[in-house]
Amino acid sequence: MEPVVTLTLSVGIGTLVIGALARLRAKRKSRALQAARRAKYAHNFSAQRRRIQNIRGRQYEDLDETEIIEYNQRDLARNQNIQFLRLLVADLFDEEELTPDAEEQQREVLLEERTAWIEEHQEGLNEHAALVQEEEIGSGVSVIESIAPEEDDIEERLEREGGKSGEVQLSLAWDDYNDLDLHVFCPSGERIYFNNKKSECGGELDVDMNVRPVSNNPVENVVWTGDAPPGKYKIGVHFYKHHRKRRSKKTTNFRLRVMVHGESRDYAGTITIGNAMQMVTTFTLKENVPLSDKSNPL
Repeated sequence: MEPVVTLTLSVGIGTLVIGALARLRAKRKSRALQAARRAKYAHNFSAQRRRIQNIRGRQYEDLDETEIIEYNQRDLARNQNIQFLRLLVADLFDEEELTPDAEEQQREVLLEERTAWIEEHQEGLNEHAALVQEEEIGSGVSVIESIAPEEDDIEERLEREGGKSGEVQLSLAWDDYNDLDLHVFCPSGERIYFNNKKSECGGELDVDMNVRPVSNNPVENVVWTGDAPPGKYKIGVHFYKHHRKRRSKKTTNFRLRVMVHGESRDYAGTITIGNAMQMVTTFTLKENVPLSDKSNPL
C-alpha cells in the first residue's frame, strides 16, 4: 500500500507544482504584454498613472443571484423602451448592393438621411440613452486577456482608419457589415456618439464606420488626446442598423478595448438588432491624494 500512497502523493504534488508554474508563467506573460503595450502606446503616461487611479466598475459576472434577477428586469425594461419608442431603423436605407464608386457617391446622401432621421427621433434617442446611462453594471461581457501589440487587430484597424491614441482611448471592433455605434457617457454629463462627435471635456469620436456597409472589419474610436477629466465614464454599444450585405446576421459579436494611460482591458460581447443599447462597462478616474494632503482620521 505504501508505494501506491507515495505515488498518489507524488502525482498530486506534481500537479500542484505544474499548476503553480502555469499561473506564474501566465502572470509574467500578462505583465510582459502590458509593458509592451505601454512601450508602444504610452510613452508619456507614467507620471499620469502615478497621479490618477483607474477604478474598474462591476460586471454582470460579479453579481450574486438576487442582483442577476434585478439586472435582467432592468434589461427587459430597456428592451421594451427602445421598441416602444420605435427607434429601429431597418427601413431607413436601401439595401441593394452597390459598386465601390456608387457607395462613395451615395455616402453624403446617406449621412444627410441619417441626420434627418436623428433630428426627427432626437427626443426618443435621448430618453433611451438616459435610461441606459442609469445602469451601473457592465452587460455580461467577458474580459479578454491582453493581446500583444504585434498581434493587435484592433490597432491595425485604427491605423488603417487614421484613429488617434491618447490618455483615454475606447475602441470598438466587430466582424461584419452591420452598423454598431459607440456611445460614451462622460463625467461632464455629455454623451459622445455619431451625432455629437466632440465633447467640451476634450473627448472625440474620430472614427465612425458602416453608415453604409463598406467594411466587414470595422472599428470605432473615442479618444482624449489631452487631459481626460476625473470622474465616471460609461461605455455603451448600440446596434444601430442591420445591413444584409454578404449575409450579415442580426446578431453581432463585438470587442471593446478600454485603454487608460497605457493600461488596457478588453471585453467581448454580443448584441442583437432591436435590443437596447448595452452598457458594456464603466470605470472611474480618481486623482490620487498624497498622504501629506490627507486629513487626519477622527
